[in-house]
Amino acid sequence: MSKDDQIAFETALFMRVAAVETELRRILDARPLSGEIARPERLMAAMRHGVLNGGKRLRPFLVVESAALFSADGQAALRVAAALECVHCYSLIHDDLPSMDDDDLRRGQPTVHKAFDEATAILAGDALLTLAFDIIADEATLLPAERRATLVLALARAAGAGGMVGGQMLDLEAERKRPDEAGIITLQAMKTGALIRFACEAGAIVAGAPPADRERLAEFGSAIGLAFQLADDLLDLTADAVQMGKATNKDAAAGKATLASLHGPDWARGQLHGLIEQAHALLDPYGEAAELLKQAATFVATRSN
Repeated sequence: MSKDDQIAFETALFMRVAAVETELRRILDARPLSGEIARPERLMAAMRHGVLNGGKRLRPFLVVESAALFSADGQAALRVAAALECVHCYSLIHDDLPSMDDDDLRRGQPTVHKAFDEATAILAGDALLTLAFDIIADEATLLPAERRATLVLALARAAGAGGMVGGQMLDLEAERKRPDEAGIITLQAMKTGALIRFACEAGAIVAGAPPADRERLAEFGSAIGLAFQLADDLLDLTADAVQMGKATNKDAAAGKATLASLHGPDWARGQLHGLIEQAHALLDPYGEAAELLKQAATFVATRSN
């Protein structure tokens, strides 16, 4: 990525992040919605702590930018992006719990169970997951009902037992029984890749794009999802906690195998280069309109934290 391309991408990412965070703050307001009874203050504070604490907001960016590729309604895409970020942040809150990865630091700040307590962290995650489907199903997401239902189903499949949660289960099992290479790829495609694949596919769904475009964007999401996890594993081996904003070398300490640890950093860097090329090729049919998404693929594979 050239310096000019990097500046253009970082500017676009900053603008998307600002818009998503504004939407998330509005959604996480203390005032109850129609049909709700009350929003407990401590629960809402924990939810905000888990969501409004920085982060790259890559998944929301991919939703909004993939929707823009097809000139979709920006506000509808923004709400879907916010819903996806609620799912992602719920997963981080639960993943940080002592019974899971047992982390005290997330994005350079105390994790939710440290800032509050374990029970509150569990409930904050539960509430964020539920809220995500509320956001998409609500008529305030200005899409035809059929598209909203399609998004709800696709997100449920990406986040559930056959997607992210299933991947987290495989990750826990990997502490006791090291998976082979095929097992690692399956684990990572589920735990990390499924939500990134959804993020890219969701933009095409929001736009009502043809099935072929939806599948192409999903394939793009699969490629950068694998790149994201591979880059993360490489950073876990080579970066420090200050750079990452969280503990490093945890996979090795827990006895977990990753592709980067299995084959080494040089192999991982070569694979990342190939995944960038694959992701870019998938977007070639869209010409200049896909430039920011291509830059996102490069960013995912070459990031430093």
